[in-house]
Amino acid sequence: MKNTLLFLLLSVLTSNLYCQDTPKEYFEIVKIADSLFNARDFKNASLKYSDAFKANYWRGSIITRYNAASAWAIISQADSAFYQINRIIAKSNFLKYDLLISDTSFNSLRDDKRWEPVIAALFEKKTIEEKNYNRPLIKTLDSILIKDQFYRGQLDSIEQKYGVNSKEINDHWKLITKTDSLNQVKVIFILDNYGWLGSDVITDQGNATLFLVIQHADLNTQQKYLPMMKEALKNGNAYGYDLALLEDRVNLGIGRKQVYGSQIGRDPKTLLFYVQPLDDPDNVDKRRAEVGLNPIAEYVSNWAIKWDAEQYKKDLPKWERKYKKAIKKHLKETKKT
Repeated sequence: MKNTLLFLLLSVLTSNLYCQDTPKEYFEIVKIADSLFNARDFKNASLKYSDAFKANYWRGSIITRYNAASAWAIISQADSAFYQINRIIAKSNFLKYDLLISDTSFNSLRDDKRWEPVIAALFEKKTIEEKNYNRPLIKTLDSILIKDQFYRGQLDSIEQKYGVNSKEINDHWKLITKTDSLNQVKVIFILDNYGWLGSDVITDQGNATLFLVIQHADLNTQQKYLPMMKEALKNGNAYGYDLALLEDRVNLGIGRKQVYGSQIGRDPKTLLFYVQPLDDPDNVDKRRAEVGLNPIAEYVSNWAIKWDAEQYKKDLPKWERKYKKAIKKHLKETKKT
């Protein structure tokens, strides 16, 4: 069996995962279900995923439904597995035909008479969706994405070996910055000649690559292409949650507070992470939900941050000082290179 959960969490398979009225309980239950899935307790994971859907008016993200389908299939509950697979195909932009037919989680379903029609339906949907694909651009963007993520994927191991403030880490960031600059030239050429293309032309992964490269670009480039991304969102060619992250980064870059709390800083002395200066912390979850982002408490837990809006407001002057200090250090190092 492939590590389905890990694969889907790390992929850039995108969709509008959350609605404005998604209950907080949904995210809490999904987190428990995911933990059970990772612990290979597939029976209880299946039940918890069902509890999550119930808490969210029987709605769920692609990732959650896929993992629920996998768990049900592993414990040979075909009816429930097929129900989730059919919902994914009918109600989302899931086109991972190769993944579905090769994922060994679904081995128990392959002799079922419902399997072939499901596979055929997904293949037909994939064929229709891909008819307008610009395959040369897709190939280029796939290559760019690999380069964007390759050196970033080595950061943790280098930090563990040499330390967060080590020469090795600093040298590695210089390599990342150089790679980002090369990627930026290619993506700017695409944006200037084709505009901000949607998933129907360059796939979800290609669309996400446009965002990632601009997100990792210098402030002037981010500001230049932010209006283009906003227009792309109006036309259905970009995602609200991606735009929110870019807006947060630009706001911080020009000296304003972020709106969605997406940007995380790290104290070089204590090595603890913190939410960079954020406006109106009390209502951040409302704003996040409006663009399809999960609650901030769940988001920041990835950096071992415990969210407390009242405490954050008390600590905000401290975070602002730390952020300004980090920016000055970054600008000083940039001038040196």
